Amino acid sequence: MQTFKLGRSELEVTGICLGSMTWGRQNTQAEAFEQIDCALDLGVNFIDTAEMYPVPPNAETAGETERCIGAWLKANPGRRDQLVLATKIAGGGLSWIREGSLISGETVKQAVDGSLKRLHTEYIDLYQLHWPNRVSPHFARHWPGMVPITQVDRARQEAEMVDILHGLEQCRAAGKIRYFGLSDDTPWGIGEYIRLSEQHDLPRPVSIQNEFSLIHAKDSPYLLESCVLNNVAYLPWSPLGGGVLTGKYRHGQVPPGSRWSINQRKGLFRDTPKTHEAIEGYLAVAERHGISLAQLALGWVYQTEGVTSTIIGATSLAQLKEDIDAYGSPLSAEVVADINAVFRQYPMPF
Repeated sequence: MQTFKLGRSELEVTGICLGSMTWGRQNTQAEAFEQIDCALDLGVNFIDTAEMYPVPPNAETAGETERCIGAWLKANPGRRDQLVLATKIAGGGLSWIREGSLISGETVKQAVDGSLKRLHTEYIDLYQLHWPNRVSPHFARHWPGMVPITQVDRARQEAEMVDILHGLEQCRAAGKIRYFGLSDDTPWGIGEYIRLSEQHDLPRPVSIQNEFSLIHAKDSPYLLESCVLNNVAYLPWSPLGGGVLTGKYRHGQVPPGSRWSINQRKGLFRDTPKTHEAIEGYLAVAERHGISLAQLALGWVYQTEGVTSTIIGATSLAQLKEDIDAYGSPLSAEVVADINAVFRQYPMPF
Protein backbone atom coordinates (compact mmCIF):
# COMPACT_ATOMS: atom_id res chain seq x y z
CA MET A 1 0.00 0.00 0.00
CA GLN A 2 1.21 3.47 -0.87
CA THR A 3 2.61 5.59 1.96
CA PHE A 4 2.68 9.36 2.41
CA LYS A 5 4.49 11.83 4.63
CA LEU A 6 2.26 12.96 7.49
CA GLY A 7 2.44 16.69 6.90
CA ARG A 8 5.83 18.12 7.88
CA SER A 9 6.61 15.16 10.13
CA GLU A 10 9.05 12.36 9.42
CA LEU A 11 6.25 9.81 9.76
CA GLU A 12 5.32 7.72 6.72
CA VAL A 13 1.70 6.57 6.89
CA THR A 14 -0.35 4.36 4.64
CA GLY A 15 -3.29 5.74 2.69
CA ILE A 16 -5.59 3.87 5.06
CA CYS A 17 -5.65 4.33 8.83
CA LEU A 18 -7.29 1.67 10.98
CA GLY A 19 -9.92 3.23 13.23
CA SER A 20 -10.62 1.54 16.53
CA MET A 21 -13.59 3.18 18.24
CA THR A 22 -15.69 -0.01 18.32
CA TRP A 23 -13.08 -2.02 20.22
CA GLY A 24 -14.14 -2.64 23.79
CA ARG A 25 -17.86 -2.35 23.10
CA GLN A 26 -19.07 -3.57 19.71
CA ASN A 27 -15.87 -5.59 19.31
CA THR A 28 -14.08 -7.75 21.86
CA GLN A 29 -10.36 -7.60 22.56
CA ALA A 30 -9.90 -10.81 20.55
CA GLU A 31 -11.67 -9.23 17.58
CA ALA A 32 -9.51 -6.12 17.94
CA PHE A 33 -6.42 -8.36 17.76
CA GLU A 34 -7.79 -9.97 14.58
CA GLN A 35 -8.41 -6.58 12.97
CA ILE A 36 -4.93 -5.29 13.82
CA ASP A 37 -3.29 -8.45 12.47
CA CYS A 38 -5.42 -8.37 9.31
CA ALA A 39 -4.71 -4.69 8.63
CA LEU A 40 -0.97 -5.15 9.11
CA ASP A 41 -0.98 -8.20 6.84
CA LEU A 42 -2.71 -6.10 4.17
CA GLY A 43 -0.10 -3.35 4.42
CA VAL A 44 -1.74 -0.82 6.77
CA ASN A 45 0.70 0.74 9.27
CA PHE A 46 -1.44 3.49 10.85
CA ILE A 47 -3.83 3.04 13.83
CA ASP A 48 -5.99 5.77 15.36
CA THR A 49 -7.62 5.70 18.78
CA ALA A 50 -8.61 8.06 21.62
CA GLU A 51 -8.70 8.12 25.39
CA MET A 52 -12.52 8.36 25.39
CA TYR A 53 -13.09 5.31 23.13
CA PRO A 54 -15.07 3.13 22.62
CA VAL A 55 -18.10 5.03 21.40
CA PRO A 56 -20.67 5.98 22.36
CA PRO A 57 -18.51 7.13 25.28
CA ASN A 58 -19.38 6.52 28.90
CA ALA A 59 -17.63 6.33 32.26
CA GLU A 60 -17.66 2.53 32.39
CA THR A 61 -15.89 1.88 29.10
CA ALA A 62 -13.62 4.94 28.70
CA GLY A 63 -10.08 3.82 27.88
CA GLU A 64 -11.02 0.27 26.89
CA THR A 65 -10.02 0.77 23.25
CA GLU A 66 -6.55 1.95 24.23
CA ARG A 67 -6.31 -1.05 26.56
CA CYS A 68 -7.14 -3.39 23.66
CA ILE A 69 -4.31 -1.89 21.62
CA GLY A 70 -2.02 -1.97 24.64
CA ALA A 71 -2.75 -5.66 25.15
CA TRP A 72 -1.86 -6.31 21.50
CA LEU A 73 1.41 -4.36 21.86
CA LYS A 74 2.23 -6.27 25.04
CA ALA A 75 1.61 -9.55 23.21
CA ASN A 76 3.68 -8.38 20.21
CA PRO A 77 6.60 -6.47 21.78
CA GLY A 78 8.73 -6.59 18.65
CA ARG A 79 6.17 -4.94 16.39
CA ARG A 80 5.77 -1.48 17.94
CA ASP A 81 8.10 0.11 15.38
CA GLN A 82 5.89 -1.23 12.56
CA LEU A 83 3.04 1.01 13.67
CA VAL A 84 2.30 4.70 13.50
CA LEU A 85 0.12 5.00 16.58
CA ALA A 86 -2.22 7.97 17.03
CA THR A 87 -4.46 8.84 19.95
CA LYS A 88 -6.41 11.86 21.17
CA ILE A 89 -7.12 13.86 24.31
CA ALA A 90 -10.83 14.40 24.95
CA GLY A 91 -12.05 17.96 24.91
CA GLY A 92 -14.32 19.48 27.52
CA GLY A 93 -17.76 18.15 28.32
CA LEU A 94 -17.23 14.54 29.44
CA SER A 95 -17.75 14.64 33.20
CA TRP A 96 -15.99 11.32 33.77
CA ILE A 97 -12.76 12.46 32.09
CA ARG A 98 -10.95 15.06 34.23
CA GLU A 99 -14.37 16.32 35.40
CA GLY A 100 -15.20 17.60 31.93
CA SER A 101 -12.40 20.15 31.92
CA LEU A 102 -11.21 21.94 28.79
CA ILE A 103 -7.93 21.02 27.12
CA SER A 104 -4.95 22.79 28.68
CA GLY A 105 -1.23 22.31 28.93
CA GLU A 106 -1.71 20.50 32.24
CA THR A 107 -4.50 18.20 31.05
CA VAL A 108 -2.44 17.33 27.97
CA LYS A 109 0.32 16.06 30.22
CA GLN A 110 -2.15 14.11 32.36
CA ALA A 111 -3.88 12.59 29.35
CA VAL A 112 -0.63 11.61 27.63
CA ASP A 113 0.53 9.74 30.73
CA GLY A 114 -2.80 7.94 30.97
CA SER A 115 -2.73 6.91 27.31
CA LEU A 116 0.87 5.69 27.52
CA LYS A 117 -0.06 3.47 30.45
CA ARG A 118 -3.12 1.99 28.75
CA LEU A 119 -1.32 1.55 25.42
CA HIS A 120 1.71 -0.18 26.98
CA THR A 121 4.07 1.97 24.93
CA GLU A 122 6.80 4.47 25.71
CA TYR A 123 5.77 6.97 23.04
CA ILE A 124 2.84 8.10 20.92
CA ASP A 125 3.61 8.93 17.29
CA LEU A 126 0.74 11.37 16.75
CA TYR A 127 -1.06 13.03 19.65
CA GLN A 128 -4.27 14.86 18.69
CA LEU A 129 -6.67 17.34 20.27
CA HIS A 130 -10.03 15.58 19.86
CA TRP A 131 -12.05 18.80 19.55
CA PRO A 132 -11.30 22.47 20.26
CA ASN A 133 -12.25 24.28 23.45
CA ARG A 134 -14.49 26.66 21.52
CA VAL A 135 -17.67 25.46 19.80
CA SER A 136 -16.82 24.18 16.33
CA PRO A 137 -19.05 23.36 13.33
CA HIS A 138 -18.89 19.60 13.68
CA PHE A 139 -21.31 16.81 14.60
CA ALA A 140 -24.10 18.43 12.52
CA ARG A 141 -23.44 21.97 13.79
CA HIS A 142 -22.46 23.15 10.29
CA TRP A 143 -25.67 25.04 9.49
CA PRO A 144 -25.83 28.87 9.72
CA GLY A 145 -26.51 30.17 13.20
CA MET A 146 -25.44 27.03 15.06
CA VAL A 147 -21.92 28.19 16.03
CA PRO A 148 -21.67 31.41 18.09
CA ILE A 149 -18.71 32.79 16.18
CA THR A 150 -19.22 36.41 17.28
CA GLN A 151 -19.09 35.36 20.94
CA VAL A 152 -15.63 33.79 20.74
CA ASP A 153 -13.06 35.55 22.93
CA ARG A 154 -10.07 35.51 20.64
CA ALA A 155 -7.58 36.58 23.30
CA ARG A 156 -8.73 33.75 25.55
CA GLN A 157 -8.53 31.24 22.71
CA GLU A 158 -5.02 32.38 21.87
CA ALA A 159 -3.89 32.07 25.50
CA GLU A 160 -5.40 28.59 25.75
CA MET A 161 -3.72 27.50 22.52
CA VAL A 162 -0.30 28.72 23.65
CA ASP A 163 -0.75 26.93 26.98
CA ILE A 164 -1.68 23.72 25.15
CA LEU A 165 1.34 24.04 22.87
CA HIS A 166 3.61 24.38 25.91
CA GLY A 167 2.13 21.19 27.36
CA LEU A 168 2.67 19.39 24.07
CA GLU A 169 6.25 20.62 23.90
CA GLN A 170 6.96 19.28 27.38
CA CYS A 171 5.60 15.89 26.33
CA ARG A 172 7.64 15.99 23.12
CA ALA A 173 10.83 16.95 24.95
CA ALA A 174 10.27 14.07 27.38
CA GLY A 175 10.00 11.63 24.47
CA LYS A 176 6.37 10.81 25.22
CA ILE A 177 4.94 12.09 21.92
CA ARG A 178 6.56 12.68 18.55
CA TYR A 179 4.12 15.00 16.78
CA PHE A 180 0.73 16.57 17.36
CA GLY A 181 -2.37 17.05 15.30
CA LEU A 182 -5.85 18.54 15.44
CA SER A 183 -9.32 17.07 15.11
CA ASP A 184 -12.76 18.53 14.46
CA ASP A 185 -11.28 21.96 13.87
CA THR A 186 -11.51 24.66 11.19
CA PRO A 187 -9.24 26.62 8.83
CA TRP A 188 -9.01 29.34 11.49
CA GLY A 189 -7.97 26.79 14.10
CA ILE A 190 -5.30 25.36 11.82
CA GLY A 191 -4.00 28.82 11.00
CA GLU A 192 -3.87 29.95 14.62
CA TYR A 193 -1.99 26.88 15.80
CA ILE A 194 0.51 27.29 12.98
CA ARG A 195 0.93 31.02 13.68
CA LEU A 196 1.35 30.55 17.41
CA SER A 197 3.70 27.60 17.03
CA GLU A 198 5.97 29.68 14.81
CA GLN A 199 5.70 32.77 17.02
CA HIS A 200 6.62 30.89 20.21
CA ASP A 201 8.87 28.18 18.72
CA LEU A 202 6.52 25.41 19.83
CA PRO A 203 5.26 22.24 18.13
CA ARG A 204 3.48 22.79 14.82
CA PRO A 205 0.40 20.73 13.92
CA VAL A 206 1.17 18.10 11.28
CA SER A 207 -2.36 16.80 10.69
CA ILE A 208 -6.08 17.23 11.21
CA GLN A 209 -8.83 14.64 11.21
CA ASN A 210 -12.37 15.75 10.42
CA GLU A 211 -15.56 14.04 9.31
CA PHE A 212 -15.63 13.70 5.52
CA SER A 213 -17.81 11.62 3.21
CA LEU A 214 -20.24 11.83 0.31
CA ILE A 215 -22.89 13.05 2.76
CA HIS A 216 -20.62 15.42 4.67
CA ALA A 217 -18.04 17.10 2.43
CA LYS A 218 -18.04 20.63 3.83
CA ASP A 219 -14.24 20.60 4.25
CA SER A 220 -13.81 20.65 0.47
CA PRO A 221 -12.41 22.91 -0.81
CA TYR A 222 -11.79 25.45 1.96
CA LEU A 223 -10.26 23.41 4.77
CA LEU A 224 -8.55 21.09 2.30
CA GLU A 225 -6.90 24.09 0.65
CA SER A 226 -5.62 25.21 4.05
CA CYS A 227 -4.20 21.73 4.67
CA VAL A 228 -2.49 21.38 1.31
CA LEU A 229 -0.93 24.84 1.27
CA ASN A 230 0.19 24.60 4.91
CA ASN A 231 1.46 21.01 4.53
CA VAL A 232 -0.96 19.66 7.13
CA ALA A 233 -2.08 16.09 6.51
CA TYR A 234 -5.84 15.65 6.10
CA LEU A 235 -7.26 12.50 7.72
CA PRO A 236 -10.97 11.96 7.00
CA TRP A 237 -12.98 10.11 9.62
CA SER A 238 -16.36 8.43 9.08
CA PRO A 239 -15.92 8.10 5.30
CA LEU A 240 -18.98 5.82 5.32
CA GLY A 241 -21.12 8.37 7.15
CA GLY A 242 -21.39 6.37 10.35
CA GLY A 243 -22.24 3.27 8.32
CA VAL A 244 -25.18 4.71 6.40
CA LEU A 245 -23.14 4.66 3.17
CA THR A 246 -23.01 0.87 3.30
CA GLY A 247 -26.77 0.75 2.72
CA LYS A 248 -27.46 -1.23 5.87
CA TYR A 249 -29.94 1.36 7.20
CA ARG A 250 -32.08 1.49 4.06
CA HIS A 251 -35.87 1.42 4.41
CA GLY A 252 -35.76 1.87 8.17
CA GLN A 253 -33.60 -1.15 8.89
CA VAL A 254 -31.44 -1.06 12.02
CA PRO A 255 -29.44 -4.30 12.23
CA PRO A 256 -28.91 -5.62 15.79
CA GLY A 257 -25.51 -4.60 17.14
CA SER A 258 -25.05 -1.83 14.53
CA ARG A 259 -24.10 1.68 15.60
CA TRP A 260 -27.61 3.03 15.07
CA SER A 261 -28.93 0.37 17.44
CA ILE A 262 -26.93 1.97 20.29
CA ASN A 263 -27.85 5.29 21.87
CA GLN A 264 -25.55 7.97 20.50
CA ARG A 265 -24.23 10.92 22.51
CA LYS A 266 -25.04 13.32 19.65
CA GLY A 267 -28.11 11.41 18.46
CA LEU A 268 -28.64 9.96 14.98
CA PHE A 269 -28.04 13.29 13.29
CA ARG A 270 -27.28 11.68 9.91
CA ASP A 271 -30.69 9.95 9.84
CA THR A 272 -32.64 12.40 7.67
CA PRO A 273 -34.93 11.97 4.64
CA LYS A 274 -32.39 13.71 2.40
CA THR A 275 -29.62 11.37 3.59
CA HIS A 276 -31.68 8.35 2.61
CA GLU A 277 -32.56 9.89 -0.73
CA ALA A 278 -28.84 10.43 -1.37
CA ILE A 279 -28.09 6.83 -0.42
CA GLU A 280 -30.57 5.57 -3.00
CA GLY A 281 -28.92 7.75 -5.64
CA TYR A 282 -25.44 6.50 -4.82
CA LEU A 283 -26.65 2.90 -4.64
CA ALA A 284 -28.04 3.20 -8.17
CA VAL A 285 -24.63 4.39 -9.38
CA ALA A 286 -22.86 1.55 -7.58
CA GLU A 287 -25.20 -1.08 -9.04
CA ARG A 288 -24.86 0.39 -12.52
CA HIS A 289 -21.08 -0.02 -12.33
CA GLY A 290 -21.03 -3.39 -10.56
CA ILE A 291 -19.45 -2.34 -7.26
CA SER A 292 -20.71 -2.19 -3.69
CA LEU A 293 -22.05 1.02 -2.19
CA ALA A 294 -19.28 0.95 0.44
CA GLN A 295 -16.57 0.61 -2.21
CA LEU A 296 -18.06 3.51 -4.14
CA ALA A 297 -18.23 5.79 -1.09
CA LEU A 298 -14.74 4.89 0.11
CA GLY A 299 -13.24 5.14 -3.35
CA TRP A 300 -14.57 8.68 -3.70
CA VAL A 301 -12.94 9.74 -0.42
CA TYR A 302 -9.69 7.91 -1.18
CA GLN A 303 -9.42 9.81 -4.47
CA THR A 304 -10.30 13.27 -3.14
CA GLU A 305 -7.45 15.67 -3.79
CA GLY A 306 -5.69 16.63 -0.57
CA VAL A 307 -6.58 13.51 1.42
CA THR A 308 -3.54 11.90 3.07
CA SER A 309 -4.91 8.86 4.92
CA THR A 310 -8.52 7.81 5.43
CA ILE A 311 -9.62 6.45 8.80
CA ILE A 312 -11.78 3.37 8.35
CA GLY A 313 -13.48 1.26 11.00
CA ALA A 314 -15.27 -2.06 10.83
CA THR A 315 -16.99 -4.45 13.19
CA SER A 316 -16.12 -7.55 11.14
CA LEU A 317 -13.10 -8.82 9.23
CA ALA A 318 -15.21 -9.09 6.07
CA GLN A 319 -16.05 -5.39 6.28
CA LEU A 320 -12.45 -4.49 6.99
CA LYS A 321 -11.16 -6.45 4.00
CA GLU A 322 -13.76 -4.88 1.71
CA ASP A 323 -12.83 -1.39 2.90
CA ILE A 324 -9.11 -1.98 2.37
CA ASP A 325 -9.70 -3.69 -0.99
CA ALA A 326 -11.49 -0.56 -2.23
CA TYR A 327 -8.23 1.35 -1.89
CA GLY A 328 -6.63 -0.86 -4.53
CA SER A 329 -9.52 -0.43 -6.97
CA PRO A 330 -9.62 3.23 -8.05
CA LEU A 331 -12.88 4.55 -9.44
CA SER A 332 -12.96 5.37 -13.14
CA ALA A 333 -13.64 8.86 -14.42
CA GLU A 334 -17.09 7.69 -15.55
CA VAL A 335 -17.98 6.44 -12.06
CA VAL A 336 -16.75 9.66 -10.46
CA ALA A 337 -18.81 11.71 -12.90
CA ASP A 338 -21.94 9.71 -12.01
CA ILE A 339 -21.19 10.13 -8.28
CA ASN A 340 -20.77 13.86 -8.70
CA ALA A 341 -24.12 14.12 -10.48
CA VAL A 342 -25.80 12.68 -7.37
CA PHE A 343 -23.64 14.74 -5.02
CA ARG A 344 -24.81 17.97 -6.62
CA GLN A 345 -28.39 17.03 -5.77
CA TYR A 346 -27.54 16.29 -2.12
CA PRO A 347 -24.49 18.37 -1.17
CA MET A 348 -25.45 18.62 2.53
CA PRO A 349 -28.20 16.10 3.33
CA PHE A 350 -28.02 16.32 7.14
